Amino acid sequence: MPEMSYVLLQEEQGNLQFVEMPASHAYQLSALNLRLHKELSKLTADNVPKLPRAIAEFRDLDLLDENQSPIGGLQYINDLEKTFASIRESAYPLIALLTEIRALQAQLEQWYEEEDML
Repeated sequence: MPEMSYVLLQEEQGNLQFVEMPASHAYQLSALNLRLHKELSKLTADNVPKLPRAIAEFRDLDLLDENQSPIGGLQYINDLEKTFASIRESAYPLIALLTEIRALQAQLEQWYEEEDML
């Protein structure tokens, strides 16, 4: 079984999300999240999303709350790509941010395809 890691995200209201990522890619999601937060203020569109903030990465997850469950990394990044693709702006930094999101999306798709083949 492949080694997985988790990225803990916190929404403005305090809600937590746990994103399950391949251990080799978790840091990329954390770094992408930090970059997105840095660049969001530069966007001028009226539909800029509110994103949760990455606050931790860890290897093991033992959730004690039955109402919580991790989000799959590919599902999360696919949703993130859709959210950013819907922003009504066509200038930098949006194009650069979408490129970064799509690069991680492609890496995750390849990773999951290779894992399915084993």
